[in-house]
Amino acid sequence: MNVHPRFCSLQDTDALLVKGNLFSIHLCISIFRLSRLPTPFLRNSLKSVFWVLSFIVFRGTMGEVSCDPFEDGNRASSSSKEGKGKRLWKKVKYQLVEYHSLPGYLKDNEYILGHYRSEWPLTQVFLSMFTIHNETLNVWTHLVGFFIFLALTIYTAMKVPKVVDLQSLQHLQEFLKRTDIHKIQSELLMCLPSMPNMSDLQRLRTELRTALPSMDGMLPSLSGWHLLDLLANCLPEKFSQSNHTDVCVLRSMKDDVANIIAPLMVRPITRWPFFAFLGGAMFCLLASSTCHLLSCHSRRVAYIMLRLDYAGIAALICTSFYPPVYYSFMCNPFFCNLYLGFITILGICTIVVSLLPVFQNPEFRTIRASLFFGMGLSGVAPILHKLFLFWNQPAALHTTGYEFVMGALYGLGALVYATRIPERWMPGKFDIAGHSHQLFHILVVAGAYTHYRAGLLYLKWRDLEGC
Repeated sequence: MNVHPRFCSLQDTDALLVKGNLFSIHLCISIFRLSRLPTPFLRNSLKSVFWVLSFIVFRGTMGEVSCDPFEDGNRASSSSKEGKGKRLWKKVKYQLVEYHSLPGYLKDNEYILGHYRSEWPLTQVFLSMFTIHNETLNVWTHLVGFFIFLALTIYTAMKVPKVVDLQSLQHLQEFLKRTDIHKIQSELLMCLPSMPNMSDLQRLRTELRTALPSMDGMLPSLSGWHLLDLLANCLPEKFSQSNHTDVCVLRSMKDDVANIIAPLMVRPITRWPFFAFLGGAMFCLLASSTCHLLSCHSRRVAYIMLRLDYAGIAALICTSFYPPVYYSFMCNPFFCNLYLGFITILGICTIVVSLLPVFQNPEFRTIRASLFFGMGLSGVAPILHKLFLFWNQPAALHTTGYEFVMGALYGLGALVYATRIPERWMPGKFDIAGHSHQLFHILVVAGAYTHYRAGLLYLKWRDLEGC
């Protein structure tokens, strides 16, 4: 059996020197003793035997430590190769792979051929959001959309007036009784000496005086006071052409006065349907971005993330119905509750169906898109109903135009998602940028923003006109 010598280390060299010195001393002592033997023949014979045994012992001692440069070089080379192999394997392990190398649960779009992450550890997965692969834009398109809607939510909460509590109006009667209409008129004339007449302001004073004795029943009938019309008529358009200085003042004065008076005289409507939509949009965008980032970790994580993604889509579609339905039929509680209840139940059913494992398979892609598309298509009924009731209201027509654009964007996104255009035309050419899922994400963000604009019109409409 071949015994492979060890590497020659510093400790081994020291041991070799110590043994060599001890052997030299022992050899000198032995030769001195042999030289004292009386017979030359016996003395020479024993010296020869001693030299042979000493050589054998010395070779055995030296054999324990090997400093052969060839063997040491081979072993050092072998160790270096092992270290490089481990580093190379670690590097290759986190390399992007092609579609055919993926496990079954990660195979979704056979037209995207490469740049996949497969079963990476969570640390590498989180860091991959700053690297280039076929999910990079899927992550960032909806992550940026989430921050956009977060900023819109904060902006809307700060700018849109809160619901006025009826308790805050309990001293309104005393305030109006102490109001000096003549003083207001004189101050306005002093500030704007070219103002023509104040007949409309006198009408406002008359209506106030008429309504004050019945202040207890004032709040339900405030919308009949025509306060905004009266304030607007105080500043006719022809007056704004008098000089350049007055133009700047008068153009903003109407809106400023209306914004100050309207919250006092008319109760603003509730905002919860609008903020429910914003919450649903943010949940959908954040869930989608998280799903695309983490699904490559493991089968279990992919299953959970996909369920979360489907729930986010259903939440966005469901909450998108709340502003148009509530504000269109707020004066018809039966239809309002009917439409809201229907879409809520449909959204819950969609989420439950999406939890089924079979719903994840690629062959159900068209069914998934059709289910969500049908859920959105169910909004046609309340929109047509709104147009039938308010066909002569400009606000109703404007909001319907926004909703038509929103539906077109969502529908186009679902169509692109289901047909996998354009990567099906040129497989492998759109792996990094431009494939169908990225286009779908962009269209979803655009559609949600369009719906946000429509929601602002609903709030303005109902704040000014009420039921």
